Amino acid sequence: MADIAGAAQSSTDEFEREPLGVQERITSDGSSPWPVEPDRYRLVGARACPWANRAIISRRLHGLEPVISLGIAGPLHDDRSWRFHLDPEDKDPVLGIEYLREAYEKAVPGYDKGVTVPAVVEIASGKVVTNDYKALEFDFATQWSAYHRPGAPDLFPEKYRDEISELSEQIFHDVNNGVYKCGFAKGQHAYERAYTALFDRLDELSDRLADQRYLVGDTITEVDVRLWVTLVRFDAAYHGHFKCNRSKLTEMPVLWAYARDLFQTPGFGDTIDFTQIKQHYYGVHKEINPTGIVPVGPDPSGWLTPHHREELGGRPFGDGTPPEPPPVGEQVPPLR
Repeated sequence: MADIAGAAQSSTDEFEREPLGVQERITSDGSSPWPVEPDRYRLVGARACPWANRAIISRRLHGLEPVISLGIAGPLHDDRSWRFHLDPEDKDPVLGIEYLREAYEKAVPGYDKGVTVPAVVEIASGKVVTNDYKALEFDFATQWSAYHRPGAPDLFPEKYRDEISELSEQIFHDVNNGVYKCGFAKGQHAYERAYTALFDRLDELSDRLADQRYLVGDTITEVDVRLWVTLVRFDAAYHGHFKCNRSKLTEMPVLWAYARDLFQTPGFGDTIDFTQIKQHYYGVHKEINPTGIVPVGPDPSGWLTPHHREELGGRPFGDGTPPEPPPVGEQVPPLR
């Protein structure tokens, strides 16, 4: 079944992520068959999914809401893929489809790879254009710049791109994907290798962030987005469900403060729905949680407590400004 993990069958005990199935790009210079064009595309995400969350945050920070619409798949799905079960008549109101697989099959007849989010769909044809989340985030920052809001931050500063790329790769392998390596390991040794790599990397990141507010430079960059989407789900899902249980995020003081700082920054916490996150992880991964029982905790109110990270200096948006509140229809429930 294709879920947010993008799990593929492995010949070893280790989790392997499926290759992306539609790796096109949307560009402004004619280098791809898909041009940058307002109102042509719809970003399909899910509140549950960290990979989709990255694209949703990037879209928010750059202010691309007026030119790229957003569809949200619900937290539950079956072997037919992500489903729009939160929308009227269980269909995306713009694309008119019940299952995201329909858009993949329009793009690639007989499509047999993972049906993942985020996915960008051309509205007129109903075809998936790309599910390449890494390229998508970079292209939101670079190819769509003519449509950025005034005050949009530079999430890929030229002078830091090599450092962002290197750090992003480390975080991807050991943290973003590392929690899945723990959760979907089929053997003790594979699990322990992933577990050790995960917490070694988190300790290293904690040391890095002990005296600087952000991971690279003195402003938010895309690598902060990439780390944060895993941290924000850590206690709600990964600590228990994926057996990443050496420490809760709330027991790692530097990372907990860093994560709260970003949660309270416009464009981050206003994309998070903890209920949907838990409904997905605990409700869909039947091989890990066969009862489907969704935990009541943890209490999310701590995300709004003071973090004091501003004392380290730094400017979240550099010379830019925070994004406006989410558009009507894209708000998430307040913490309760």
